[in-house]
Amino acid sequence: MSQHGWLKVRRVGNRSYYGATNKTRRLLEEGERRIFANRTGPWDHQWRILVYSIPERKRELRTELRKQLAWLGYGPLSSGSWICPHEVESDVRALVDGMGISSCVETFTASHMGISSDRELASRCWDLEGIDRRYQAFVEKYRPLFEELTERRDVADSECFVQRFLLIHEYRKFFFIDPELPAELVPECWHGFAARDLFHAFHDRLADAANSYFDSVFDAPPRRKRLAGLEKAESGRLSA
Repeated sequence: MSQHGWLKVRRVGNRSYYGATNKTRRLLEEGERRIFANRTGPWDHQWRILVYSIPERKRELRTELRKQLAWLGYGPLSSGSWICPHEVESDVRALVDGMGISSCVETFTASHMGISSDRELASRCWDLEGIDRRYQAFVEKYRPLFEELTERRDVADSECFVQRFLLIHEYRKFFFIDPELPAELVPECWHGFAARDLFHAFHDRLADAANSYFDSVFDAPPRRKRLAGLEKAESGRLSA
Protein backbone atom coordinates (compact mmCIF):
# COMPACT_ATOMS: atom_id res chain seq x y z
CA MET A 1 0.00 0.00 0.00
CA SER A 2 2.93 2.32 0.61
CA GLN A 3 4.35 1.56 -2.82
CA HIS A 4 1.03 2.43 -4.43
CA GLY A 5 0.72 5.71 -2.57
CA TRP A 6 -2.05 4.73 -0.15
CA LEU A 7 0.05 4.87 3.03
CA LYS A 8 3.01 6.96 4.12
CA VAL A 9 5.50 5.62 6.62
CA ARG A 10 7.43 7.50 9.30
CA ARG A 11 10.22 5.72 11.12
CA VAL A 12 11.13 6.64 14.69
CA GLY A 13 14.03 4.61 15.96
CA ASN A 14 13.19 0.98 15.39
CA ARG A 15 9.44 1.62 15.07
CA SER A 16 7.40 2.42 11.97
CA TYR A 17 4.23 4.51 12.00
CA TYR A 18 1.82 4.45 9.06
CA GLY A 19 -0.57 7.19 8.09
CA ALA A 20 -2.98 8.03 5.30
CA THR A 21 -1.79 10.01 2.29
CA ASN A 22 -3.88 12.78 0.73
CA LYS A 23 -4.95 10.27 -1.92
CA THR A 24 -6.24 7.93 0.79
CA ARG A 25 -7.99 10.71 2.70
CA ARG A 26 -9.89 11.75 -0.43
CA LEU A 27 -10.96 8.14 -1.02
CA LEU A 28 -12.06 7.68 2.60
CA GLU A 29 -13.98 10.96 2.62
CA GLU A 30 -15.79 10.00 -0.58
CA GLY A 31 -16.52 6.54 0.81
CA GLU A 32 -17.87 8.03 4.04
CA ARG A 33 -20.06 10.43 2.10
CA ARG A 34 -21.52 7.61 0.00
CA ILE A 35 -22.07 5.21 2.91
CA PHE A 36 -23.51 7.60 5.48
CA ALA A 37 -25.35 10.09 3.25
CA ASN A 38 -28.75 9.43 1.70
CA ARG A 39 -29.09 10.06 -2.03
CA THR A 40 -32.59 8.58 -2.29
CA GLY A 41 -34.50 11.78 -1.62
CA PRO A 42 -37.02 13.48 -3.96
CA TRP A 43 -36.15 13.05 -7.64
CA ASP A 44 -36.38 15.88 -10.17
CA HIS A 45 -37.22 13.37 -12.93
CA GLN A 46 -34.19 14.44 -14.92
CA TRP A 47 -31.63 12.02 -16.33
CA ARG A 48 -27.96 12.97 -16.55
CA ILE A 49 -26.57 11.50 -19.75
CA LEU A 50 -22.89 10.97 -20.48
CA VAL A 51 -21.69 9.97 -23.93
CA TYR A 52 -18.08 9.03 -24.58
CA SER A 53 -15.97 7.98 -27.53
CA ILE A 54 -12.52 6.83 -26.42
CA PRO A 55 -10.09 5.35 -29.01
CA GLU A 56 -9.18 1.69 -28.73
CA ARG A 57 -5.55 2.59 -28.05
CA LYS A 58 -6.79 4.17 -24.80
CA ARG A 59 -9.03 1.30 -23.75
CA GLU A 60 -7.51 1.28 -20.25
CA LEU A 61 -8.94 4.78 -19.77
CA ARG A 62 -12.29 3.56 -21.07
CA THR A 63 -12.29 0.73 -18.53
CA GLU A 64 -11.41 3.11 -15.70
CA LEU A 65 -14.09 5.58 -16.79
CA ARG A 66 -16.76 2.87 -16.70
CA LYS A 67 -15.64 1.83 -13.23
CA GLN A 68 -15.79 5.39 -11.92
CA LEU A 69 -19.13 6.10 -13.59
CA ALA A 70 -20.64 3.06 -11.89
CA TRP A 71 -19.35 4.37 -8.54
CA LEU A 72 -21.04 7.73 -9.19
CA GLY A 73 -24.37 6.03 -9.92
CA TYR A 74 -24.36 5.78 -13.72
CA GLY A 75 -25.64 2.78 -15.66
CA PRO A 76 -24.99 1.78 -19.29
CA LEU A 77 -27.89 2.59 -21.61
CA SER A 78 -25.70 1.52 -24.53
CA SER A 79 -21.99 0.83 -25.02
CA GLY A 80 -21.04 4.51 -25.10
CA SER A 81 -24.03 6.16 -23.39
CA TRP A 82 -24.52 6.09 -19.61
CA ILE A 83 -27.36 7.62 -17.58
CA CYS A 84 -27.77 8.68 -13.95
CA PRO A 85 -30.69 10.17 -11.97
CA HIS A 86 -28.46 12.10 -9.54
CA GLU A 87 -27.01 15.60 -9.73
CA VAL A 88 -23.36 14.61 -10.05
CA GLU A 89 -22.21 17.11 -12.64
CA SER A 90 -19.36 18.48 -10.51
CA ASP A 91 -18.12 14.96 -9.74
CA VAL A 92 -18.21 14.06 -13.43
CA ARG A 93 -16.32 17.20 -14.38
CA ALA A 94 -13.61 16.47 -11.81
CA LEU A 95 -13.40 12.85 -13.00
CA VAL A 96 -13.14 13.71 -16.68
CA ASP A 97 -10.62 16.49 -16.11
CA GLY A 98 -8.53 14.28 -13.85
CA MET A 99 -8.41 11.52 -16.45
CA GLY A 100 -7.59 13.98 -19.23
CA ILE A 101 -10.44 12.85 -21.49
CA SER A 102 -12.51 16.04 -21.75
CA SER A 103 -12.32 15.93 -25.55
CA CYS A 104 -13.84 12.42 -25.55
CA VAL A 105 -16.88 13.10 -23.36
CA GLU A 106 -20.14 15.04 -23.63
CA THR A 107 -22.84 15.39 -20.95
CA PHE A 108 -26.54 16.26 -21.15
CA THR A 109 -29.56 16.60 -18.87
CA ALA A 110 -32.85 15.40 -20.30
CA SER A 111 -36.38 14.18 -19.58
CA HIS A 112 -37.38 10.66 -20.58
CA MET A 113 -40.36 10.86 -22.93
CA GLY A 114 -40.93 7.10 -23.41
CA ILE A 115 -41.59 4.61 -24.94
CA SER A 116 -40.98 2.64 -21.73
CA SER A 117 -41.50 3.99 -18.20
CA ASP A 118 -38.66 5.39 -16.13
CA ARG A 119 -38.75 2.27 -13.94
CA GLU A 120 -38.50 0.01 -16.99
CA LEU A 121 -35.64 2.12 -18.29
CA ALA A 122 -33.80 1.70 -14.99
CA SER A 123 -34.25 -2.07 -15.08
CA ARG A 124 -32.47 -2.11 -18.46
CA CYS A 125 -29.46 -0.23 -17.14
CA TRP A 126 -28.98 -2.03 -13.82
CA ASP A 127 -29.50 -5.58 -12.58
CA LEU A 128 -31.97 -4.43 -9.94
CA GLU A 129 -33.34 -7.90 -9.23
CA GLY A 130 -29.84 -9.21 -8.57
CA ILE A 131 -28.98 -6.22 -6.35
CA ASP A 132 -32.22 -6.68 -4.43
CA ARG A 133 -31.39 -10.33 -3.72
CA ARG A 134 -28.03 -9.29 -2.31
CA TYR A 135 -29.70 -6.71 -0.08
CA GLN A 136 -32.13 -9.36 1.13
CA ALA A 137 -29.22 -11.68 1.98
CA PHE A 138 -27.54 -8.84 3.90
CA VAL A 139 -30.68 -8.23 5.96
CA GLU A 140 -31.15 -11.93 6.67
CA LYS A 141 -27.54 -12.21 7.84
CA TYR A 142 -27.18 -9.09 9.95
CA ARG A 143 -30.63 -8.59 11.49
CA PRO A 144 -30.26 -11.62 13.84
CA LEU A 145 -26.73 -10.46 14.77
CA PHE A 146 -28.02 -6.98 15.53
CA GLU A 147 -30.88 -8.28 17.66
CA GLU A 148 -28.60 -10.67 19.56
CA LEU A 149 -25.97 -8.03 20.28
CA THR A 150 -28.61 -5.49 21.33
CA GLU A 151 -30.03 -7.89 23.91
CA ARG A 152 -26.66 -8.83 25.39
CA ARG A 153 -25.06 -6.91 28.26
CA ASP A 154 -21.62 -8.57 28.15
CA VAL A 155 -20.41 -7.27 24.78
CA ALA A 156 -16.73 -6.36 24.91
CA ASP A 157 -15.46 -3.23 23.19
CA SER A 158 -13.12 -5.39 21.11
CA GLU A 159 -16.07 -7.44 19.82
CA CYS A 160 -17.89 -4.26 18.83
CA PHE A 161 -14.81 -3.11 16.94
CA VAL A 162 -14.62 -6.38 14.98
CA GLN A 163 -18.36 -6.41 14.26
CA ARG A 164 -18.28 -2.81 13.05
CA PHE A 165 -15.33 -3.54 10.77
CA LEU A 166 -17.12 -6.53 9.22
CA LEU A 167 -20.41 -4.63 8.95
CA ILE A 168 -18.87 -1.69 7.06
CA HIS A 169 -16.75 -4.00 4.91
CA GLU A 170 -19.85 -5.92 3.84
CA TYR A 171 -22.14 -2.94 3.33
CA ARG A 172 -19.67 -0.83 1.36
CA LYS A 173 -19.70 -3.40 -1.46
CA PHE A 174 -23.19 -2.28 -2.44
CA PHE A 175 -21.94 1.10 -3.58
CA PHE A 176 -20.02 -0.53 -6.41
CA ILE A 177 -23.21 -2.08 -7.82
CA ASP A 178 -26.15 -0.04 -6.48
CA PRO A 179 -26.77 3.41 -8.05
CA GLU A 180 -29.05 4.37 -5.10
CA LEU A 181 -31.98 5.04 -7.37
CA PRO A 182 -34.98 7.10 -6.21
CA ALA A 183 -37.96 5.12 -4.92
CA GLU A 184 -39.85 5.72 -8.18
CA LEU A 185 -37.24 3.68 -10.09
CA VAL A 186 -36.65 0.60 -7.93
CA PRO A 187 -38.88 -2.51 -7.81
CA GLU A 188 -41.68 -2.83 -5.29
CA CYS A 189 -40.60 -4.14 -1.84
CA TRP A 190 -37.01 -2.98 -2.43
CA HIS A 191 -34.80 -4.57 0.25
CA GLY A 192 -32.23 -1.80 -0.12
CA PHE A 193 -34.24 0.47 2.16
CA ALA A 194 -34.40 -2.13 4.94
CA ALA A 195 -30.69 -2.86 4.53
CA ARG A 196 -29.82 0.83 4.84
CA ASP A 197 -31.90 1.27 8.00
CA LEU A 198 -30.41 -1.89 9.52
CA PHE A 199 -26.87 -0.80 8.71
CA HIS A 200 -27.27 2.59 10.36
CA ALA A 201 -28.97 1.14 13.45
CA PHE A 202 -26.31 -1.55 13.85
CA HIS A 203 -23.48 0.91 13.25
CA ASP A 204 -24.85 3.32 15.85
CA ARG A 205 -25.10 0.48 18.36
CA LEU A 206 -21.44 -0.45 17.83
CA ALA A 207 -19.82 2.95 17.34
CA ASP A 208 -19.05 4.15 20.89
CA ALA A 209 -17.65 0.85 22.12
CA ALA A 210 -15.70 0.29 18.90
CA ASN A 211 -14.15 3.76 19.15
CA SER A 212 -13.23 3.13 22.80
CA TYR A 213 -11.41 -0.05 21.86
CA PHE A 214 -9.54 1.68 19.06
CA ASP A 215 -8.47 4.50 21.38
CA SER A 216 -7.20 1.93 23.90
CA VAL A 217 -4.83 0.24 21.43
CA PHE A 218 -3.88 3.10 19.13
CA ASP A 219 -0.27 4.21 19.47
CA ALA A 220 0.23 7.64 17.93
CA PRO A 221 3.70 8.67 16.71
CA PRO A 222 5.60 11.19 18.85
CA ARG A 223 5.17 14.81 17.96
CA ARG A 224 7.80 16.47 15.84
CA LYS A 225 9.16 18.69 18.65
CA ARG A 226 9.32 15.80 21.06
CA LEU A 227 10.99 13.67 18.38
CA ALA A 228 13.62 16.36 17.79
CA GLY A 229 14.35 16.46 21.51
CA LEU A 230 14.73 12.69 21.68
CA GLU A 231 17.07 12.68 18.68
CA LYS A 232 19.16 15.47 20.22
CA ALA A 233 19.36 13.60 23.52
CA GLU A 234 20.33 10.39 21.75
CA SER A 235 23.00 12.25 19.76
CA GLY A 236 24.46 13.70 22.96
CA ARG A 237 24.49 10.30 24.61
CA LEU A 238 26.36 8.77 21.68
CA SER A 239 28.87 11.65 21.64
CA ALA A 240 29.60 11.13 25.30
